[in-house]
Amino acid sequence: MSRLRQRSLTWLVLGFGFAFLYLPILILMVYSFNESRLATVWSGFSVKWYGELFRDAQMLEAAWISLKIAFWTASAAVVLGTLAALVMTRMRRFHGKTVFGALITAPLVMPEVIIGLSILLMLVSMGQVLGLPSKGVIAIWIAHVTLTVSFVTVVISSRLSELDKSLEEAAMDLGANRLKVFFLITLPIIMPALVSGWLLAFTLSLDDVVIASFVAGPSSTTLPMKVFSSVRLGLSPKINALATLMIAIVSLAALVGWWLMYREEKRRQRDMQLALQENG
Repeated sequence: MSRLRQRSLTWLVLGFGFAFLYLPILILMVYSFNESRLATVWSGFSVKWYGELFRDAQMLEAAWISLKIAFWTASAAVVLGTLAALVMTRMRRFHGKTVFGALITAPLVMPEVIIGLSILLMLVSMGQVLGLPSKGVIAIWIAHVTLTVSFVTVVISSRLSELDKSLEEAAMDLGANRLKVFFLITLPIIMPALVSGWLLAFTLSLDDVVIASFVAGPSSTTLPMKVFSSVRLGLSPKINALATLMIAIVSLAALVGWWLMYREEKRRQRDMQLALQENG
């Protein structure tokens, strides 16, 4: 096979893969502007379903609850995941480190049904002792942090394991303590991993429906639960409009995050070049 045919076949397979992934999303976005009540029959361009969406108080309330839970879940998961990653990569071997690593990564391979049921039983038991609510927004937040901290730990651990320890050792040789080294040296370097872990935890929390179904209360219905219950009664064009808005918001957030990390990386490289020139 010639090189041209091999390259054409590669682009064909790549294009088919991207079409398989993103063409359904594009079709969904196009049909969000469909005038017909039937979500799969095109009858003309209209934005009336966006108006219907913003007049649906229950849908908007569910979206607000999901966004709040996802934000605080991602923030807590990044803090706990960073601490766990530091333990796994920076602390010397201690008794129980293997068990600790296994417990941290267990939710990665455990079915969400088992996680949801076990967290519900745990909250019911702890509620009798500590007074924690077994159902509601706080319960969903605890469950989502338990799920997402594993993913964040893996992302940050991989970055910390690749970090050149000589940078930290040089800073400590110059008189900086470990806390100052972490905030001035380690944290800026692993910041892209923290942002990636935060976005991953935010997405997992916003998308979850299985675990939330176990611990959600009457006034804590999340957006995925609301959408799932609505789809069971028939696909409404309002769901297409909601999905289009979510895709636009997430894409914009990802673009802004990428631009900020790119600018920070360019600034760091410029500072390193200036430092090398001054030393030279």
